Amino acid sequence: MYVLAGKKKTNLSTAILDAHYNSPDDHAEEYNYYPARITEPYLSRRRKVGWDLYGLLGIEKGDTEKMHAQHARNYLFFDAPVGMIFTIERNMEVGSWLDYGSFLQNIMIAARGLGLHTCPQAAFAKYHAIIEDHLGIPESEMVICGMSLGYADLAAPENDLVTEREPVQNFVNFIDF
Repeated sequence: MYVLAGKKKTNLSTAILDAHYNSPDDHAEEYNYYPARITEPYLSRRRKVGWDLYGLLGIEKGDTEKMHAQHARNYLFFDAPVGMIFTIERNMEVGSWLDYGSFLQNIMIAARGLGLHTCPQAAFAKYHAIIEDHLGIPESEMVICGMSLGYADLAAPENDLVTEREPVQNFVNFIDF
């Protein structure tokens, strides 16, 4: 885990933004976050969240320039004062990734307990080579994601986004209750 603030965070953000705007096709994730073909109901759910967010931000369907700019805000850690980059040893298997998810969630819960807000960000994985170079990450580690840490700007429209939740009975099998 790499925790960044100040000039180091700014320099990393600047380098990633340069790649995001000038050479995005030269970069790719080392692992698949999403399946190659997203099936239903996941595709519709993902799209709905995206369009709900864009709606709050006044970004209309087809406005790829504004969509690209909004996506770029990831690389500024959404203006949070602290940015975190998470890595895992390359030799770890799926079970360790599951444990890592618990680790990330514990950080998010602990932050809320302290009155802070977080945003986990898979978007950073695409620019792992830039991140590795800027932070001196050894070859034995793989970038998993980033996370923003700070106080939410409650006046920002994106912080009004409330995503729909699937009813529990649609995905839980209660047995012998």
